[in-house]
Amino acid sequence: MTPLEQRRFLFITGKGGVGKTTVTAALAARFADAGLRVLITVCDAKERISTLFGAAPMTPEVVPLRSGVWGVKLTPEVALREYGSMILKSPKVYDAVFDNSYVRSFFAGVPGLFEWAMLGKAWYHAIETLPDGKQRFDVVLFDAPATGHGLDMLRVPKIIVEVVPPGVLRRDAEKAWKMFQDEKQTGVVVVTLPEEMPTNEALELVEAIDVELELPLARLVINAVTPDLFDEAERTELLAERPLDKAMPGTAALACGVRRAIRERVQNQALERLRAVAHARVELPWLPGDATTPEAVRQLSRLIK
Repeated sequence: MTPLEQRRFLFITGKGGVGKTTVTAALAARFADAGLRVLITVCDAKERISTLFGAAPMTPEVVPLRSGVWGVKLTPEVALREYGSMILKSPKVYDAVFDNSYVRSFFAGVPGLFEWAMLGKAWYHAIETLPDGKQRFDVVLFDAPATGHGLDMLRVPKIIVEVVPPGVLRRDAEKAWKMFQDEKQTGVVVVTLPEEMPTNEALELVEAIDVELELPLARLVINAVTPDLFDEAERTELLAERPLDKAMPGTAALACGVRRAIRERVQNQALERLRAVAHARVELPWLPGDATTPEAVRQLSRLIK
């Protein structure tokens, strides 16, 4: 399998709240520490990447976040404008054609067009070159929307290739889709938690990537794994039915133990299901304290491989 740092484009997705953005930042930090030029692209209006690096908020312009890492916030309108300008070879021609309320309303009603504009812009940065012919960035990380919307974004170039007549739009979608299917250049990183609902969504997402889209799954990242305090026999004893008398000494401690035993059993059941997935896997530990800090990103960057 091609190492993560040798791929030009990584699409990071997962259920909301599983730490997808933190994993994206950790990957960027790891690659940058290895000497690579990294671009993070996000399409969330409330992006958190800049906070994770202790940097100023991201904008639609490419801005530095730390040494070796840059970021850009993708918005549908700006991405479509840049894409249209590249096609028409002139921002002035674009303005004359597209700065029209009827045309903008039409574009807003075209299914998947805004999604492709944002994903296409991220893809463009993955193949972008400098005047001397060198790649501008070594790797582009796409911090995708949560599972459902993220999966829809991945479907868009495939649909364009299958149904759109030959032309500029289909030509670029074909180039992007060919790259997305190449395990040596691209990969999808699925992030989840060892809990029931995130695990269900992650397994559904893995199946869609494997079977429906036939894209390379680069990593399954299981985030916030906690060490067991009890063995299975101890958990069974703690979870046995018993009356709890609040007046009795030690009841509060016993209740805490029961809650921990429940959490461990749920986590271990989820881990068993996730470890059965036939793809490369990374398990990241739960970090005490605030996991949304530059220090937390540095810690995780040393663990994610």
